Amino acid sequence: MNIREKILIIEDEKSIAQFISAVLSGQGYETIQARTAKEGLSMLASHCPDLVILDLGLPDMDGMDILRQLRSWSSLPVVVVSARSHERDKVAALDQGADDYLTKPFGTGELLARVRTAIRHTRTASSNDGVARQGIYTVGELSIDFNKHQALVRGENVKLTLSEFRIVALLARHAGKVLTYDFIIKELWGPRAGSGNQILRVNMANIRRKIEKNPAEPEYFFTEVGVGYRLAEGDS
Repeated sequence: MNIREKILIIEDEKSIAQFISAVLSGQGYETIQARTAKEGLSMLASHCPDLVILDLGLPDMDGMDILRQLRSWSSLPVVVVSARSHERDKVAALDQGADDYLTKPFGTGELLARVRTAIRHTRTASSNDGVARQGIYTVGELSIDFNKHQALVRGENVKLTLSEFRIVALLARHAGKVLTYDFIIKELWGPRAGSGNQILRVNMANIRRKIEKNPAEPEYFFTEVGVGYRLAEGDS
């Protein structure tokens, strides 16, 4: 099974977090969990997830405060799950920038539908965030379709995750130029993302595994040691 987007679950109730994780993992998503707001904020910076599922009733901080902090530097999609069912709580969360709001208890089908919708909206919005552009970029046997959010090798979709595609799209937008690790991280995950590039290296390794004939001798994605990455220049 191809791992899809990485989802951070910030939920203090272990049984609920594990239930959500099991449902998402069963659909091919990669999940990570945080039990406190402090842990969640740390994992936001260190793991650079593609989506957050956020409980509001956390032991060390209200989830609304996490949402405010996150929205001050990132448009990362957030689906709130909470026992708070009053309309004013839902309106407040949505006004603070939540993409969706689920009231506990909820069904697995509804959870998955909300996650899919949030991710789909993020992909659509990325055409306005400076990462994607119209058309197709081609170099050798690699084509990057910015409209469909796909990378194709010899016409076959290599099924990149959302994070992987955003990296590829950013490099394609600056094809032929070296982009530093810090530039890529901050451009895609916000100015408060961690300065360590381990998560970027992992994503790039996955990209090469899916696209390059021989990842050890790349044709498309080159590493400038200690600096960053460069995509081979081709026809845009």
